[in-house]
Amino acid sequence: MPLEKAAKDRIIKKYKTHDGDTGSPEVQIAILTAEVEQLTEHLKEHKKDFSSRRGLLRKVGLRRRLLNYLQKENPTSAEGLAKKLKLKNS
Repeated sequence: MPLEKAAKDRIIKKYKTHDGDTGSPEVQIAILTAEVEQLTEHLKEHKKDFSSRRGLLRKVGLRRRLLNYLQKENPTSAEGLAKKLKLKNS
């Protein structure tokens, strides 16, 4: 269940750091957050879908690594992004 193109475009537009930005850590984290929320809703209904659960755990881990990287490179941006997306920032 990939994210719809329109939803992804809205996220990119909202979190981009400069024109033409589609791959900055901020954008990637925002997209992963939307995918995690979508998968979480799916798994509430389909409790035995273990392949989707594995995909969810992979996305959560990737998002955590990107947040850690962003925290090292640009702490103010990481803190602001975590606040906007309502993520725990360790």
